[in-house]
Amino acid sequence: MALSAHVPDLTSLELLVTVARVGSLGGAGREFGLTQQAVSARMRSAEALVGVRLLRRGVRGTALTDEGAMLVDWARGVLAAADELDAAITAVRGDRDGRLDVAASFTVAEFLLPGWLARLRTELGPETGVNLVVRNSEQVAALVLAGEADLGFVEGPTLPDGLDAVTVATDQLVVVVPPEHRWARRRDAVAAAELAGTALVTRERGSGTRLVLDRALDAAAPDTTRPTPSLELSATTAIRQAVLAGAGPAVLSTVAVQDDIETGRLVRVRIAGELDLRRELRGIWPEGPVPAGPARSLLRIARQRAGRNGTARMGSRAATA
Repeated sequence: MALSAHVPDLTSLELLVTVARVGSLGGAGREFGLTQQAVSARMRSAEALVGVRLLRRGVRGTALTDEGAMLVDWARGVLAAADELDAAITAVRGDRDGRLDVAASFTVAEFLLPGWLARLRTELGPETGVNLVVRNSEQVAALVLAGEADLGFVEGPTLPDGLDAVTVATDQLVVVVPPEHRWARRRDAVAAAELAGTALVTRERGSGTRLVLDRALDAAAPDTTRPTPSLELSATTAIRQAVLAGAGPAVLSTVAVQDDIETGRLVRVRIAGELDLRRELRGIWPEGPVPAGPARSLLRIARQRAGRNGTARMGSRAATA
């Protein structure tokens, strides 16, 4: 028997359940990588399908109506059944799901993905092989678009058309220097304009780290002439070594330099003014439903493990970034 036209799709049900849990459209949007306006539009469409009001929107947040609360209870069962169906389909596919091709940007591949893949192996067993390709964010997106990777992980703020994405974690870039650098001994914060006017050790163009840094400096110090970087390197480890050797300051992910900062090998430099160096780490796939099988399992693991480390904004589905 065909379903009636009043049944919302699974993504709308997931959003509704998330709105119920976090208490706001904006909060649900952050977990799904969507704007508040996009979530609101999706919920209005669901209300139109069902034919009743599901949410009460107010200045203090969003609450469920009585009908919305009932639908959420029913939706949880439907979503649990959908997860079971996904697992069953994965089992039926057998050998076709025995291999996972992943492309990841350097920070994710070096510092986060090994733990995620270890957990995936524990859950699915050693028979699920993983082929990992490490590239910068721009190149990772191109590989996923070309069908050369089932799933990608990127650090950059933009994506080309044709990809869907979900935020798996948030990250903070920091300015670091060796202890003997003059900035390490400064009591006052370094101005954003001074940072923008300094030759830095940076990632190559096309990397997510480089794009976030360039955009932040352009916004904070738009009138400052940017010098040529002292070095452009394609790996975080190489940049760390160059900074330690005195090649210049660098801006790197907190997860990449936390141990160096704690041991005193590197010093984190305070920056004055509004310099936004936050970024989202996202899983990406070709536009459409979240991939099934090992790819879906790896996305879930990434969100869960990052969440336990206090860095994730968890979600289960997002629209094109």
